[in-house]
Amino acid sequence: MADVLVLRALRGKARSLNLSGKKLQRVPGAVGQLIQLTALQLKNNLLCQLPAEVAALSNLTVLNLGNNNFMKVPEELKHLHSLRTLHMFGNKISEIPADVFDGLENLISLNLNNNLLEHLPSDIHKLQLLEKLSINHNCLKDIPKELCYLQNLCELHLANNQLETLPEQIGYLTNLTELQVYRNNLIVLPERLCRLRKLRILDVAGNQIQAFPSRMHEVPLQELYCEENPLLQKQPVSAIQDEEILSLKEITARFILSHLQGRDSFLREQIKYYPDARALLSSRNICALCGKWFLDMWLECVKFVELKKKMKTSANLQLLPVKVLLCSYSCFNQRHSDIFGVAIH
Repeated sequence: MADVLVLRALRGKARSLNLSGKKLQRVPGAVGQLIQLTALQLKNNLLCQLPAEVAALSNLTVLNLGNNNFMKVPEELKHLHSLRTLHMFGNKISEIPADVFDGLENLISLNLNNNLLEHLPSDIHKLQLLEKLSINHNCLKDIPKELCYLQNLCELHLANNQLETLPEQIGYLTNLTELQVYRNNLIVLPERLCRLRKLRILDVAGNQIQAFPSRMHEVPLQELYCEENPLLQKQPVSAIQDEEILSLKEITARFILSHLQGRDSFLREQIKYYPDARALLSSRNICALCGKWFLDMWLECVKFVELKKKMKTSANLQLLPVKVLLCSYSCFNQRHSDIFGVAIH
């Protein structure tokens, strides 16, 4: 039946061909002769590979390989330079060959939902025109920082994976409007998430988040979903302060940082010869009260911010806990009345 449909398409110089649900175990090689084809539907079959002839489909813009038996993204795809939409959901994909992205420079939408991926290749940064990436229901344990170099990305779907962290570089995705990371193992969200000033929808439900980044309330969200997280509650209790003892590394770092902050010309000139020290100091924090720099998180506090009235959000969520970092108990004792220490049970 599939061969008949291909022959009809050849005679009619078809621009689209639908071979979905035909129980195909192979794609007819004659498909490669349909050089005018712009859309090819092959979903709901039994395919595990593509024929080499597919490389001749130079005008193909839409390819649907969903619900098949692919175990890796086929390398033949790198020849489809006009491809803009690729669906590979519902397969058994655990591998993406690094060079498969070399020829997909015009791809706008990529759907890899419901597969077995644990990692993404760093070469994903080659998909520079990508606007929508969906990798829900996989086994992702991490996200390469190179994904965050996709400047045109508007939607990122990473739900139902095994992510424990998101890269700080996520702040580079300045055109991102929707981020779906529900049902993962996230404990914290990166501070640079707050740089996403076009972000409108954020779903972090079903993670292990206690508080949001310090400037999260400044992101112009229209929808925020965070149910089934152990969010901190505004329930003040009295506590005894521990004695403040800084490590030698912290004392040294604060000394250097204070001079760098004061534009000390000698230290600024000398520090460039110590790349390891520069890398270490680049992860500095800023005290929310005194504004001084410090290296390691000394005292994590929280304040509760009222949500915008028009924002769609999880039921009963009225106050958003956001992190506040203080450099010492001295600052803690002078804190504003809306800043609370975090009780450790």
